[in-house]
Amino acid sequence: MTQTACVFDRALVRRHLDRARPGFAKHSALFDDTSAQLTERLGEIRRPFANALDLSPYPFLEKHRIVPNADSLICEEENLSFAPDTFDLIASNLGMQWVNDLPDTLAKIHTILRPDGLFLSALIGGRSLFELRECLTEAEMTVSGGLSPRFSPNLDLRTAGDLMRRAGFHLPVVDIETVTLMYKDAFDLMRDLRGMGQTNAHSQRLRHPTRRAVFDEADRLYRQRFGTSDGTVPASFEIVYLHGWK
Repeated sequence: MTQTACVFDRALVRRHLDRARPGFAKHSALFDDTSAQLTERLGEIRRPFANALDLSPYPFLEKHRIVPNADSLICEEENLSFAPDTFDLIASNLGMQWVNDLPDTLAKIHTILRPDGLFLSALIGGRSLFELRECLTEAEMTVSGGLSPRFSPNLDLRTAGDLMRRAGFHLPVVDIETVTLMYKDAFDLMRDLRGMGQTNAHSQRLRHPTRRAVFDEADRLYRQRFGTSDGTVPASFEIVYLHGWK
């Protein structure tokens, strides 16, 4: 049996989220946007959901009253120890990009859904933060003479569709939307990523602090290449939405 490589340090993912949780409301713009999208999509489905599982790092089903007067459990994506046919709704808002074995997790989600149950998810896609990736990569090469793993190997549209079909979902729908947020500079963006618990959790990341000169050069490149007339810089988040029935 082949063991899946651990791309992400899941313990570190949890620590990042726990650290961010007290001040998350100040950094929730991206999560608010995607949870509103998921809520709208659920609102178009004219049927009740009596038993839901929320896999979001910051749960949204109860907050938006998607399942009033119903059981709504919360757990993380790699701990799905439930009996088959348990839930009629499983949703995740911006958490599944940190899953090490996404095919296995999707298969487990399909298993624990009841027949006619729905899975709905938003996760960060492969073109996200291309501006920061480009500038930080060049800055690190220039200043340090090499590269370290800083960004997640994210999902694209075709791969997502294939994974949904392989997991057994009926009528799978996969689509992508881009959310662009504006920041004062690269440092402002990185503070926001930290504030939402979305900083580097790659298992092969550097184990010592990055030189300040790397970030200074990345910020200079960012403002030079992507700066707008009002002095801000854009950060593009590609959001992949997954929708499938059992």
